[in-house]
Amino acid sequence: MSDTGAPVTILLQQWRNGDKAALDALTPIVYDELRRLARRSLSYERAGHTLQPTALLHEAFAKLVQQHGQDFQSRSHFFGVAAHLMRLILVDHARSKNRARRGAGAVHLEINDQLDATQDRPEILVQLDDALNELATFDERKSRIIEMRYFAGMSIEECAEALGVGVATIGREQRLAQAWLGRYLAPST
Repeated sequence: MSDTGAPVTILLQQWRNGDKAALDALTPIVYDELRRLARRSLSYERAGHTLQPTALLHEAFAKLVQQHGQDFQSRSHFFGVAAHLMRLILVDHARSKNRARRGAGAVHLEINDQLDATQDRPEILVQLDDALNELATFDERKSRIIEMRYFAGMSIEECAEALGVGVATIGREQRLAQAWLGRYLAPST
């Protein structure tokens, strides 16, 4: 995510305050970055996935617009929320695909595999979502860090800005979250 984001932050604040023209001005500025996020999110999916980046982007943007009362504190915060919405859309899509395959054996994923396995097996994305939701029940920030880093491709610095913590904290909590997810997703022995 390039540039400082000051124009985006100002437009987000104006939009939050009811300025509909701010949304019109914001859309072309964030569109390419949202498309990049959508492409990145879908890059972990199987070939021939029925959702295309533009469709994922539009569905996520529609949900973002519906949250017009949301207090987006910065550009990074906005894109973090967008990444979360894209994750939810992909997980919902994967869950609907898996309904036909109920009863299949459990599939496990190491977070360090960077989601490569989700290309051919959407049930892994569902398991990862379940794991992130479980992690969020007792440590929401660690869950958000994994979501921003892996789903949105945000840098450590961007995550730190979005969450209002230091870069060292993000690095440390990411390592802890990866370790926890690795244990959560590890095959039972």
